Amino acid sequence: MGMVHIKTNTQIDAMREAGRVVAQILTRAREVAAVGVTPRQLDEAAREVLSKAGATSPFLNYKPHFAPTPFPAVICVSVNDAVVHGIPSAEPLRDGDLISVDAGALLDGWAGDSAISFTVGEARPEDTRLIATANEALAAGIAAAVAGNRIGDIAHAIGTVCRAADYGILEGYGGHGIGRSMHEDPSVPNEGRQGRGMVLRHGMVLAIEPMLLAGGLDEFRHDRDGWTLRTTDGSRASHAEHTVAITNDGPRVLTAL
Repeated sequence: MGMVHIKTNTQIDAMREAGRVVAQILTRAREVAAVGVTPRQLDEAAREVLSKAGATSPFLNYKPHFAPTPFPAVICVSVNDAVVHGIPSAEPLRDGDLISVDAGALLDGWAGDSAISFTVGEARPEDTRLIATANEALAAGIAAAVAGNRIGDIAHAIGTVCRAADYGILEGYGGHGIGRSMHEDPSVPNEGRQGRGMVLRHGMVLAIEPMLLAGGLDEFRHDRDGWTLRTTDGSRASHAEHTVAITNDGPRVLTAL
């Protein structure tokens, strides 16, 4: 475990401004998304929101150790069996597609990170349930993000909701600290034991993000692009994420609208 950066109340307020831009991007993406629209058009809409806000994207040209190429877009758009890290394509969205959009913003040196999933056109009932469960798992994780609790309490809250619904949880991936950069310590697993791990204290800021796989398996495969993670069984996936500050007055969601 590396260094965890504790933020002041003023810094948390600055992160809230970055988070507001992320919320605007996701709102806009959802407005633009429709049958026949391409993920690349969603990315263009996101760039306009960033530009108007005077913000930049922490995703664009991001190149972690596992990636063969820098990420070419400002949002991730993962469709159907793509779980996360989908590169926005020129392939038009089809009726009933399940879309997960993950967005970030850097504003005045502070980062925000959030994700939503939704359906375009006519939704399948099983997709509606999957998306609702991801949102429920996120809400449970946020409710556990209380000063004095531990990282394991967040992980346990998320995992309990996912497993009760018989969904898989993306193996080896979870939430993370966030601040001056998009990814900081600590890591926040989506499954774990209560009362374990680092104690949460006022001024910690975490990106909490359940990633659910409808088929019930936890495994994934990498696309040839080296970025997109897909379910191994072809089942659909859902992703929900908020940036959350731990405060003595309870969790503060920084990426809410």
